[in-house]
Amino acid sequence: METARTRVDPLTGARVVVAGHRQRRPRTRSEDCPFCPGGLEAPEPYRVRRFPNRWPALGEGRCEVLLYSPDHRASWATMDEAQAERVVELWRECARELGARPDVGYVLLFENRGADAGATVDHPHGQAFGLAEPPPTARAQLDRGGGDCPLCVPPAAGLVVARTGGWTAWVPEAPLYPYALRLAPVRHLPDLGACGPADRRSLASLLVSVAGRVERFFGGPAPYFLWAHQRPVDGGDWPSAHLYLEINVVWRAPGVPRYVAAGELGSGIFFTPQEPEVTARRLREAE
Repeated sequence: METARTRVDPLTGARVVVAGHRQRRPRTRSEDCPFCPGGLEAPEPYRVRRFPNRWPALGEGRCEVLLYSPDHRASWATMDEAQAERVVELWRECARELGARPDVGYVLLFENRGADAGATVDHPHGQAFGLAEPPPTARAQLDRGGGDCPLCVPPAAGLVVARTGGWTAWVPEAPLYPYALRLAPVRHLPDLGACGPADRRSLASLLVSVAGRVERFFGGPAPYFLWAHQRPVDGGDWPSAHLYLEINVVWRAPGVPRYVAAGELGSGIFFTPQEPEVTARRLREAE
């Protein structure tokens, strides 16, 4: 297998991992799903499962696939809370074990759901990257320092979509996508490892709740990006680290993609066609 290589653009400073072997990875929509029980990657029955990615972006065993359910049609919206808790526990286990590697300084948990979000397999699953150091997006937030933690400041009431236990879900004040959600614990918890059983149950319950609202609003499964940012695992203190999840639906209306335009990529300034307060109200009403 070819080795993934990191290159840096001398003009912009952008870092890009070149992994040419991934161009050949297969796309599977439903038939002969490798993630269904009995399939290539799941030969035995399971409730949740993790394994090394056969087409790793980073190589060296630092990319994993996380299967959320044996049911090919499942989603966060249709899982019962017990299954959702199993997935959160799988995230926690993966972050702990991948983060214990000496060549890993940051564990990124993420999910691409649906073909419009770039998922090559429809089966419900996420992924994990064991990065050598905190990536630029997470690092920019971690380095803010000084003053109050932005995630410790309660969001405006008009942006809140749901609350469960010690967790809140709200629409960011300046979202990149019209239908975006941010989920975070009210307490300043740095990572999943610092969350107790009640915190993890609340997160699972909130994910089921907000995913259900999204599906009801869009009239069915909607494609999205999901990721979790948490404390780096490089041994530093990182007092500003506050665990949170981000969900960005890649549609701006049912079946209508929200494309990131050249003016946005070229300027670094993003434009959203809908007021965040409108998004929050619509999702609150989608009970």
